[in-house]
Amino acid sequence: MKKTIVSMLAGALSLAASHMAMAADAVTLQLKWVTQAQFAGYFVAKDKGFYEEENLDVTIKPGGPDIAPEQVIAGGGADVIVTWMAAGLAARDKGVNLVNIAQPFKKAGMQLVCPADGPVKTEADFKGHTLGVWFFGNEYPFYAWMNKLGLSTEGGADGVTVLKQSFDVQPLIQKQADCISVMTYNEYWQLIDAGYKPEDLIVFNYSAMGNDLLEDGLYVLEDKLADPAFEDKMVRFVRASMKGWKYAAENPDEAGEIVVENGGQDENHQKRMMGEVAKLIDNADGKLIIDAYERTAQALLDQKIISKPAEGAYTTAITDKAID
Repeated sequence: MKKTIVSMLAGALSLAASHMAMAADAVTLQLKWVTQAQFAGYFVAKDKGFYEEENLDVTIKPGGPDIAPEQVIAGGGADVIVTWMAAGLAARDKGVNLVNIAQPFKKAGMQLVCPADGPVKTEADFKGHTLGVWFFGNEYPFYAWMNKLGLSTEGGADGVTVLKQSFDVQPLIQKQADCISVMTYNEYWQLIDAGYKPEDLIVFNYSAMGNDLLEDGLYVLEDKLADPAFEDKMVRFVRASMKGWKYAAENPDEAGEIVVENGGQDENHQKRMMGEVAKLIDNADGKLIIDAYERTAQALLDQKIISKPAEGAYTTAITDKAID
């Protein structure tokens, strides 16, 4: 009799556990780029069970050079995406009604770097030279900066020639461009690993110059937010994600290892990248700084990247509920 009761209890517990697993809410996250420490917070949240604690079953889809997160979510391939605000606002202007629900990256990591022995020493030297920048939405901060300087991006003596830069540092090494774009947490260190010393490079840091536009944020489709169940799911997703970011910032080496376990390349590079990314996360509350949003939107308007003011392009409701 005792064995029967124990067996029944075990069966009930197993059934309950199975039911709980089946009941977990599915969320698909589309990243902006390949698996790397730029997205460590999400991999950490999954690895440490933070999503599971919020009854979420999260699938993380890496990006790549031929993947536009805005197109993925518009086509139903993701519930939430990581993208830069300029790309998000540009997509919204074209009819993909993206809404920023959280802003993990408070500071920009974008920089332009030039060899110290090259022709470019200051912004005044840009004119007539070739500057590299990535496209697929990454070019918008660069164009906004050139517009601020009054420089044409069509080439010629009175402007700059824009090189559509590959996603590496070869254009500088091979002297295809006088300056190239890098991220503080990634390509800058590729140049260092390639033999450049910090004193060999002149660095134009977007944040230091006040030209930074908001980078990695979390975006969903506006109509989905009208569903209270989806909104609640996003509150739980953001809460767990920011818990992951906080853990990653406090434990960069472990976070780097987790990224590698999920497909990231070069453990030492991922650990170093995480240390640099932590500087951009700040206090890991994910809350949007409205002044930074307005600066980003205005820069896009000035450059005519968007045709009209972006109304309804963000909400603070999710982070207000998710973060104490």
